[in-house]
Amino acid sequence: MGKVRTALVKRTARKLLEMYPDLFTGDFEHNKRVVSQLIEYRSKKLRNQIAGYITHLVNRARKRKEKAEAETG
Repeated sequence: MGKVRTALVKRTARKLLEMYPDLFTGDFEHNKRVVSQLIEYRSKKLRNQIAGYITHLVNRARKRKEKAEAETG
């Protein structure tokens, strides 16, 4: 079974990705630095969970886009 992400992590990650779509990439380390600049959380674990979920969403969207391009062209 996979790891469960809390609603706070998902909600915050989606909101940040919606507000700043160009800042995030498929690289966790880069996203971790960006998240720490954008939000003020005391917990390193929470920051890492948010950055990890953003990385997951970006990579998933990229793969979906590549698949759609391969089917059409």
